[in-house]
Amino acid sequence: MSENILRGAIQKVATGPEFSKNISEEDSYNSMLDILGSDVDSVQAAIYLIALRMKRETMDENIGSLKALIDKSNIITSSVDEVIDIAEPYNGFLRNTPMSAFLPAVFSSVGLPCVTHGVETVGPKFGLTIKKILKTAGINVDQDVESAASALSTQNLGWAYIDQEKFCQPLYKLVELRTRMVKRTILTTIEVLVGPIRGKSKTHLLTGYVHAAYPPVYSDLAKVSGFDSAILVKGVEGGVAPSLRGDGKIFYYNDDGEMKETKFNAKDLDINHKMRAVPLPELEKVEEIKLDEISSDINVEDFSQKAAEIGLLALDGKDGPAKDTLIFTASIALSIIKKIQFTDAADLIKKAINSGKAKEFFYNAR
Repeated sequence: MSENILRGAIQKVATGPEFSKNISEEDSYNSMLDILGSDVDSVQAAIYLIALRMKRETMDENIGSLKALIDKSNIITSSVDEVIDIAEPYNGFLRNTPMSAFLPAVFSSVGLPCVTHGVETVGPKFGLTIKKILKTAGINVDQDVESAASALSTQNLGWAYIDQEKFCQPLYKLVELRTRMVKRTILTTIEVLVGPIRGKSKTHLLTGYVHAAYPPVYSDLAKVSGFDSAILVKGVEGGVAPSLRGDGKIFYYNDDGEMKETKFNAKDLDINHKMRAVPLPELEKVEEIKLDEISSDINVEDFSQKAAEIGLLALDGKDGPAKDTLIFTASIALSIIKKIQFTDAADLIKKAINSGKAKEFFYNAR
């Protein structure tokens, strides 16, 4: 692809608050291909991505960019019929203790193969990620896409983590540039929607959002990516876990492709907490200067160790907000995907955790 494509796109999107123009799906696709190219001009790439963000991306620009990521990714179909894809923010968490690293084993232990993905760290937040927690817990986080797909069909396992470096190396190579750019870009929105491993019959997306404008965006992009269903959770810190306190707002579509809105409340499962999420443990502070106002002085390595301990205790059946977060989140997704009663889904999830089956499946991924 000629660099003239990207230059031309910059001339349209980066001409100020009054004269910046939107570009077509085709132009955004070709511009993103340029950015993912091995000879990309990092200055031009940064200008383009920031300019898009400042004028606000259109759906055509989102779609074109996502299609470019998909075309540059290694995406394969597993031998299992259905797969649930947990798509958490790649830049991690800093305000609560995330339990999402333990959800894939919970899903697989009730017969729903699961894949999750990410990177070890990326800006602008540089928070605690799924990869860090799994790595701390001794789980294999370095397998290639083929091995991960095989794990989904392996008896008493049925889940896998796959790193962005393995399924979309051109995008992974931009991590350093994204750090230097400081601010969030379109890449943060679309990278979670690539879907590196698909089911033979159906692939279901489970992801989170914060701002009210995002559900229709994610829903349309999920369809572009080929997800047969999508569950969009108004999650704590943008993750897939809804608040333990009050109604959890959910948007979803399934076979008919029509987006619907519903609510779930943890009290319906006899879960009662005054807190919204698993609180932060006592953590060491780092003395280095923070990268920016978004990043934190939390020692993420210490955070990872303690989050792994909390999650493993939850899989042991220890009562508390960590176990309840796993039950609540997994029950919502299972009830929508399998079209069963919320309480019936919760019974299956509780049994898998309390019997030790979910923890067995978790450790079988070492």
